[in-house]
Amino acid sequence: MTQEERRVLKTLDKIVRSEVVRAQIEPIVERVCADLSRRSDRLMTWEPIALGILGDQLPSAIHSGWIFVLRAGADTGAERHPNSHQRMLSLRGKGDMQTDTKTIWNEVERESEISWQSNVLVSDQNAPLEARWISIPQNVWHRPVISPGTDWVVVSFHTVPATDLIEERPGAKQMRYLVDRG
Repeated sequence: MTQEERRVLKTLDKIVRSEVVRAQIEPIVERVCADLSRRSDRLMTWEPIALGILGDQLPSAIHSGWIFVLRAGADTGAERHPNSHQRMLSLRGKGDMQTDTKTIWNEVERESEISWQSNVLVSDQNAPLEARWISIPQNVWHRPVISPGTDWVVVSFHTVPATDLIEERPGAKQMRYLVDRG
């Protein structure tokens, strides 16, 4: 991790740890958790965060924030964001945000063509930054594998507005979180 990336993650960490921000994020977390509970057919649910609640210290590259809740024991499959750098923090529970060992554009038709590296993230605020946060550059394949027993709640920051965030699956299947899957 570069010093600049570490600085960005530390800034985001400070923002998310703020009691004021946590108080505003918590109702979103509860809504998204309740949504996942109601929708037994879904592996995850999400909602964007209004950037205004994050204060005025947000790094200029960040253009959207999200709360995702991923179902306990799930593997949501490979995805990448061709138009965004993603930074993600584990808020509750734990999971393994696996990433492609190839950090360059890796065109695949099937998930089995990807070589995965494990990145287990925990929600202990006293754990080191690298144990709670992950930085996933644009176009890098990643897949969350969630521990059994407890849903995994994460906050995710992207370098594009919420309406523009593209998810791509192997075989070049693209969708937008707010338009195609909302």
